[in-house]
Amino acid sequence: MKHISAIIFAAAIVIAAFFLGNAYVKRANPPQIISVTGLGNENFTSDLIVWEGQFSANSTDLKSAFDQLNNDKSIVRDYLTSKGIKDDQIIFNSVQTIEQRDNKYENGNYIGSIFRGYQLMQTVKIESQDVSLIESVSREITELLNKGVQFNSYPPRYYYTKLADLKIEMISKATEDARLRAEKIAENSGSDLGELISAKMGVFQITGQNSGEDYSWGGAYNTDSKNKTASITMRLDYKVK
Repeated sequence: MKHISAIIFAAAIVIAAFFLGNAYVKRANPPQIISVTGLGNENFTSDLIVWEGQFSANSTDLKSAFDQLNNDKSIVRDYLTSKGIKDDQIIFNSVQTIEQRDNKYENGNYIGSIFRGYQLMQTVKIESQDVSLIESVSREITELLNKGVQFNSYPPRYYYTKLADLKIEMISKATEDARLRAEKIAENSGSDLGELISAKMGVFQITGQNSGEDYSWGGAYNTDSKNKTASITMRLDYKVK
């Protein structure tokens, strides 16, 4: 019985030694992997513009202010259509009403407010693929001041309607760039590039051309510039033979 126990014990030691030795070999010779990051970027010009402006009317009588605002609305619409903007592209948002009051103080203490009048405001929005036309109108809109309309113009916002197709093209470029980098690294190390084992897409960024704009971890999306640069990164992991 003692002889059998000794044999079993010896066999257990041999098996344990085999597995420990094998684990050491694997740790000493880990799988050779090359990790590379490729960049794909593309310059493009926006093909969609969104522009907004706001006009207002003031009066101590609410109805008078509303009538004035409606009159200004007609002037704004006529002006925009005279510039070549289609009527169905002109969107007027709901009217905002603000009751204006002046604070009253006595001996430095607030004692109430005095009614000064009403201010009514309305925003007009235009969305168009005729970028040059809307840019021109947004610059000339101050002409409405000569027509008695208190109009405030906001900077246009620029977009691109073919962004999905552009993104696919950039992913392809970034992947190819990463593959070439991996091949160069393998060649310099005297190895051959093996199979691709993983691919991960990085953050998609859109910045203004020549703007010096910072990239963001969440992805920058510039709408201020008509001419933009889109970029994306791809991280690839390859085996090395």
